[in-house]
Amino acid sequence: MAHARISMYMPPDIDPTKAAIAYGCRALPKLNEELQSPNLQTRQKALVALCDLMHDPEYVYEAINIGCLESLKTLLKDEDNLVRIKTTEVLYIMATHNVGRTGFLEHDIILALSHLLDDHQIVCRENLHQAYKHLAQLPAGARGIVNSGLIPSLVWNLHSEEEYIQEIILDTLAPCLQEDATEALDSHAVPCFKEKLQSENRQLRSKAARALIAISIPLEGKQQVWQHEVIPILVDLLLDPDEEVQGNVAGALMHAAVTTEGKYAALDVDAIAPLLELLCATTHSKVCLNTIKALTMLAEAPEGRRLLQPHLPTLRVFLQHKNEAIQRAAQIAIKVIEWKP
Repeated sequence: MAHARISMYMPPDIDPTKAAIAYGCRALPKLNEELQSPNLQTRQKALVALCDLMHDPEYVYEAINIGCLESLKTLLKDEDNLVRIKTTEVLYIMATHNVGRTGFLEHDIILALSHLLDDHQIVCRENLHQAYKHLAQLPAGARGIVNSGLIPSLVWNLHSEEEYIQEIILDTLAPCLQEDATEALDSHAVPCFKEKLQSENRQLRSKAARALIAISIPLEGKQQVWQHEVIPILVDLLLDPDEEVQGNVAGALMHAAVTTEGKYAALDVDAIAPLLELLCATTHSKVCLNTIKALTMLAEAPEGRRLLQPHLPTLRVFLQHKNEAIQRAAQIAIKVIEWKP
């Protein structure tokens, strides 16, 4: 006679949306075969299972070696929304690992992903921008994005994307512009960054200022920041309540004030007063360092030196700072302010 008994073991973990994973070394080859299946449900289940496995860099390495990236490139063109969403998710997860980023460069994933920049599925676009963001953290990855000609498209997407995706795009652009800012300057990136500086979203303000630092490295970038009247906005943001915004804005102002036009544009809007106020109020090393460097740039103008000479005691305090970079910056600032022709 049968009896009703409750097992002491947990029930099996069965997910009907996920493909069954084969045992051992057969797991990834089987999933790769299923990625190429003509059956839609089989492809979808394989992608869901692959998303779980790609969190492990060892599986990422094996997946690249057996040709999964080529299968995924094909699936980026799939007509099914879920397939494209899960494919971009797999690639995004792979891009969080160094081995995955290297694989992207070897298998031309950058351009393959770019075909979905205007995909109607917002999750697809978010995933691909996350993948680009992680790829750009690698210098070779940032160069790959620049060399693929994607900078104008990324700048253009800053006008149309949701705010949280705009933040990701700015994170991608900053390291890319450090490699080469030419295409961004030609694509009117500076006015776009200027617009984002005035956003109510503090993350957008901070990331836009960081992108301005990168685009201001070449002379043309410094000139455009002055020509598009970004400097008055930077000065206003020096007293922003967010420390990350303050640090990036001070850094952008420092770069912009390298040129004579930039120095006088900053002096014309009384940049020295908020810089000194920020310097006295902050304990944040990045804010402190960038603020001292910005003051040094302004001190190179005779008017700036004259205004800063009464404040030398304030700067001498930083000669004893625990951060050696801040000590050196203070030494240079004092030397420039005390210089006499």
